[in-house]
Formats: sequence, structure tokens, C-alpha cells
Amino acid sequence: MTTCTLKKEEKSPHSSDDLKSKIVTLKIFRGDKNGGSEVEYKVPVEEGMVVLDAVHYVQRSIAPDLAVRWNCKAAKCGSCSAEVNGKPRLMCKSRLDDFDLSKEIKVYPMKSFPIIKDLACDVSWNYEVNKKITPFTPKPNTDWTMSQRDIDRVQEFRKCIECFACQNVCHVIRDHDLKPKFAGPRFFVRVAGLEMHPLDAADRLEALKNDMGIGFCNITKCCTEVCPEDIHITDNAIIPLKERVVDRFYDPLKMIFRKLFKER
Repeated sequence: MTTCTLKKEEKSPHSSDDLKSKIVTLKIFRGDKNGGSEVEYKVPVEEGMVVLDAVHYVQRSIAPDLAVRWNCKAAKCGSCSAEVNGKPRLMCKSRLDDFDLSKEIKVYPMKSFPIIKDLACDVSWNYEVNKKITPFTPKPNTDWTMSQRDIDRVQEFRKCIECFACQNVCHVIRDHDLKPKFAGPRFFVRVAGLEMHPLDAADRLEALKNDMGIGFCNITKCCTEVCPEDIHITDNAIIPLKERVVDRFYDPLKMIFRKLFKER
């Protein structure tokens, strides 16, 4: 089984007075699809700064051509995903005072996707995967009545902001580059929200097995660890979907029944 270990940052508490005199060293990847390298920048630290603030300082005061994608700065748009000290995360949610400021902070683009320039990646592949998923298909003549338990179950999956940190950390995509055969954690979350919806009538299990490659996932839980919305991706989405696929396609009695039914 492939395992995944993510390094945790050393947390260093800082008072407001300490931060006013601090200078943090950022090492930011600069380059494009043809290659690049780290470039070192010195950034003065102020209270409440996040990594995105530091990157904006570099962009504003030192390197105006630095490319970085962001939008809301409220950890809800998912645009500012990057690898900070090797861990996929939102730059706007990564406070500088959570790091040891005596050490450099490395900011890299997500490695599982093609680089456009500097910290901006091309994540368009994800949207192509999304188009292949059968949308919500209501049961005929439904009365649209749901229990609170069912609502709570699928509501978690709606929290996804599509930062694609889970896609980036997944070893099937990152290390084995199985994008054409594997949909990735984000889209297993979407399918789970549809398959577990009590009013949905579509069947996506065959697509999960053959087109989305859910069998490639070996439950390392890396995706759950990096999710900024704290979605229990592995336990609540992937494992239940894998169980449904196994029940449908690998249960020996059901396999015999399908074979006999098809032969008729």
C-alpha cells in the first residue's frame, strides 16, 4: 500500500511587537512550463499577515510580474491554492505566525497540474472530468420530501470550494499521472453527494468503476488531511462509494445473476 506523510509546520507563537521587527524569507518558484527556479524575497511581517499577503507584497513592491491566482481572500473561492513548505493549502488561510519565521517559507505551484506561470496552474482538466458526471436526476413523481438525516449526510459534500488541494496531494494523480483513468477525490465527493441523495434516480456505479477509476484509490487519507473545508473525503465519500462498487460488481452471487441475465 502506498502511504503518504505530510510534514507539519513548526508553530512559533509571536507577539505583536515581535512581528513588527520580523523579516520573513520567501522562496517562491518563478518560471513556466519550460522550467524555472526558486527566487528569494525578503518580506516585512505585520500582525495578521497570511502567506498570500506576503506574496502580494512581493508582487506589489519587488516583482510586479509575479503571477498568482486569487480572488476572495476569505478561503471560499479556492483560487489561491499552492504548496507552502511542501503542503497543498490555501495561501489566504495560512497565517505567517503559524510558521517559524526564522526559517524560510517555500511557496510553489501545485505540482499535479501544468504550470502556466509562477504560482498559477492550469487546472482545466478538472472541469473536463466534471462534465462527464451524470447530473442530479430526480426520481419521477417525487414529492421532494427529505429527512434531516439525509440532508445532513449530503450537505457536507456541498462544502467543496474546488481548491483542488485534494487532487494535488492524491498520489494516483501526483505520482502516477493517471488523469485519463482517475477522476480524483474532488469528483468522488461530487458523485457521493449525488449517489447518496435520497431523491436521485441516476446510477453512476459503472462509471465510477470503469471511467473514474475509483479502484485505484487505496485510502491513504491524504486528501482528507489537506481539505480546507474539513470534508471527510475518505471516510464519508470514497469508502462508501467503493463499497457500493464492490457490492455491485464483485459480489459472486450478483456476478452470476448478471451473467445469466445477459445470456438470456
